Amino acid sequence: MVEGSALLGVLVIALGMVLTPGPNMIYLVSRSLTQGRRAGVISLGGVAVGFLVYLVATNLGLSVLFVAVPQLYLAVKLAGAAYLAWLAWSALRPGGVSVFTPQDVPYDSPRRLFTMGLMTSLLNPKIAIMYLSLIPQFVDIDDGHVLAQGLLLGSVQVVVSVGVNLAIVLAAGAVAVFLARRPAWLRAQRYAMGAVLGALAVSLAADTSAPRAAH
Repeated sequence: MVEGSALLGVLVIALGMVLTPGPNMIYLVSRSLTQGRRAGVISLGGVAVGFLVYLVATNLGLSVLFVAVPQLYLAVKLAGAAYLAWLAWSALRPGGVSVFTPQDVPYDSPRRLFTMGLMTSLLNPKIAIMYLSLIPQFVDIDDGHVLAQGLLLGSVQVVVSVGVNLAIVLAAGAVAVFLARRPAWLRAQRYAMGAVLGALAVSLAADTSAPRAAH
């Protein structure tokens, strides 16, 4: 029903996106560093629910809008490219801060941690781009069971993103200490992330493929 190449394509894109610093990673790391792993895991629960909201909404027909209105698809894609370019500049510019640099954030209750994780996920342009313009392109309408294909492909993104983010939450403290003691490594991490973000921004902006409906 879903070709292995499509699953692999979504897996690679999901992995590349989750490993680049964005709102979700920054929020989860900051909470893990300031309030501990439990706070990070609670926040991740909210982020995961945000993924599921996008997964269900997209496969119930939201992506059809992009087929009907190609200009809207182009606008979202270019906005996503601009956002990734801004993240790249933030990482590469002189005085840029690594995602693993501890930030001063106020203490939040578990309920607020979950809610903020959810809102961070829902308002994350990277996730919107992933579900509204990238994953639908791997759905093959000719194979039938389009809804099932979309749900399966989206589930790959959820599993990859939640798994990687959980590892980051659990290791954030140790990684932060490791990098703090090695300024050169901290800069290398920042430059590497910036370079990947920049490459993704250029690739997304240069992509001329048309959207496919996931419904």
